[in-house]
Amino acid sequence: MIKRYKQNEIEKLVEILKNDGVISVPTDTVFGVCARMNSKIAHDNLIKVKNRPISKSFPVMCADIEQIKNVAIVTEREEKLINVFMPGPITLVLKKNKELPSYVTNGKETIAIRMATSKALEELIQKLGCPVFMTSANQSGKKECTNLEEIEKNYSNKLWEEKYTKVLLGQTK
Repeated sequence: MIKRYKQNEIEKLVEILKNDGVISVPTDTVFGVCARMNSKIAHDNLIKVKNRPISKSFPVMCADIEQIKNVAIVTEREEKLINVFMPGPITLVLKKNKELPSYVTNGKETIAIRMATSKALEELIQKLGCPVFMTSANQSGKKECTNLEEIEKNYSNKLWEEKYTKVLLGQTK
């Protein structure tokens, strides 16, 4: 059984993320799994949980435009797009900030960026102090999870049960 947290328990989830854990959260479309971006260990834990090919980089979810500007090169044109369409169900592929460690983009020169679409997710990222890797809560190549029961079914393995049994309660839109 996955341990479930209410939206007023964000501090507990922040601590899990700070300790390189992986959590599941509702997004604007499906449930996602996330890990903090500023830790290679957290990144590798997310790869294990997703059973994802190491060559495939994760999108990054930011709390606001300032975080986006810290991880990507934002031109005037791109800033206009961000101001018009974010937060929302859009992912922008931007040139990465040269200071980012290579594991963040798997050595690619671009980074896929989203902005938090819920206040709870925005608060989680703000309190964490860095963006998160965010991807759909399903095993790589399998159907996306749209509810908690699907997450439990998809992640009924020992690794998930022992290390990553945390989820922020909420609904997808």
